[in-house]
Amino acid sequence: PKAFEQAAGFLRIVDGSNPLDSSAVHPEAYPVIDSIVSRTDVAVNDLIGNTDLLRKLNPEDFVSDNFGIPTVKDILKELDKPGRDPRPEFKTAAFKEGVETMADLKPGMILEGVVSNVANFGAFVDVGVHQDGLVHISALTNKFISDPREVVKAGDIVKVKVLEVDVDRKRISFTMRLDDTPAPQSKGPKGSGKPQNKGGSNRNQKGQQGRQSAPANAAMGNAFADAFAKAKKN
Repeated sequence: PKAFEQAAGFLRIVDGSNPLDSSAVHPEAYPVIDSIVSRTDVAVNDLIGNTDLLRKLNPEDFVSDNFGIPTVKDILKELDKPGRDPRPEFKTAAFKEGVETMADLKPGMILEGVVSNVANFGAFVDVGVHQDGLVHISALTNKFISDPREVVKAGDIVKVKVLEVDVDRKRISFTMRLDDTPAPQSKGPKGSGKPQNKGGSNRNQKGQQGRQSAPANAAMGNAFADAFAKAKKN
């Protein structure tokens, strides 16, 4: 049946009559292995895991109208390491021990993280503190790029340097240019109070000076009025 043909490559029969039934080799490709057995004069059981012998075989020698070089190479790989996972190795970021929250981040830290999302203005990176940080497009690389996707994509493992951390606003700024220097941090805690208004302070001082000088101006005005009245009488 067609369903069996499609599923046969995924089925595994352990301790069956044919040792190939426990491998990823599709039953339709068994003739290729029969050719290998015939040419090498080595039994199937002895072929499986025989790396030295399998590496000496030339895949082109077993190509036919039904099976090309890619298929033959896959068969040889399966015979070499039966039951192998054909998927590529899955890599994960090695989060730094002791860095678990935003409060643990310090400017200048170099961390490993994974790109969680890419936008037109930069890439967001997860370093294991439950809040992704932003690498601005200008900080992704030393060369000019018009799209962050030229450099990174979601799932990439990258190294970043912490530039700035704002716990109150839940914002983290990273750079992938590891020679960048973080900007000096202000000594006062962020969000602890309203910033001083120097302009307002100056205006208050001027107002106080104005109020202090008002009586003096009034006295001077009275003196001129008295002098003018006396001159008029004379």
